[in-house]
Amino acid sequence: MLIATWNVNSITARLPRLLDWLEQRGPDAVALQETKCADATFPYADLKTLGYEAMHVGDGRWNGVAILSKVGLEPLASELPGHPEPRYARARCGPLAVTSVYVPNGRSLDDPHYAYKLGWLASLRQTLDGQDTTEPMAIMGDFNVALTDEDVWNPRAFIGSTHVTPAERQAVQALLDWGLTDVRARPGKGDRAFTYWDYRAGMFHKDFGMRIDLVLTSRGVRVSDAYVDREARKGKGPSDHAAILVELTTDA
Repeated sequence: MLIATWNVNSITARLPRLLDWLEQRGPDAVALQETKCADATFPYADLKTLGYEAMHVGDGRWNGVAILSKVGLEPLASELPGHPEPRYARARCGPLAVTSVYVPNGRSLDDPHYAYKLGWLASLRQTLDGQDTTEPMAIMGDFNVALTDEDVWNPRAFIGSTHVTPAERQAVQALLDWGLTDVRARPGKGDRAFTYWDYRAGMFHKDFGMRIDLVLTSRGVRVSDAYVDREARKGKGPSDHAAILVELTTDA
């Protein structure tokens, strides 16, 4: 089974690129983030022409997440408990439970959104309570957290910033401590698998990036390959994120 995650940074702006990418790569299930559209304007029909069922959670200009599947789609949840923003979707895609997450950015350490981000991640961890670590599942998306200093191009450039604080890293580590595995994808360039590059100052071409998009899998999943699709970040009008693709089998 081939799965993928991609922060598309507006599905309306990126739709031709997305459809072309889906046709070329052919993933069985996809988690999308930052769709920036309402459910009524989500391109269900366009995706159906490529064989994808879709679940979308969105309310307009900001946020928005989706799950696409060619192997069946059973919606399981469209809201993270206690957090009504459209940042969470969960569905069963064939044998795999797929969760698409768009974790809040946090803005700055003295901003209320930073505390909100930590609370959001804590609520995500709580959704795992009572679940079986051997159930085939993948939680993937834009976590807005770089787990280690190796996941940013220059740790000194992020001193005093969000995304790299011990509290944020521990909040993601709590998911791993429960029994999930951080799938380390092969990089598209160099020796570090960055997934995000700011649009400004040639950051992409310099490979001054961050690894903030993650795929976390349960013990019921066996990964055979994973890579950052850097080609998805190239060309005219790209998202500022690259996609991650993961080849896996399940115990189900």
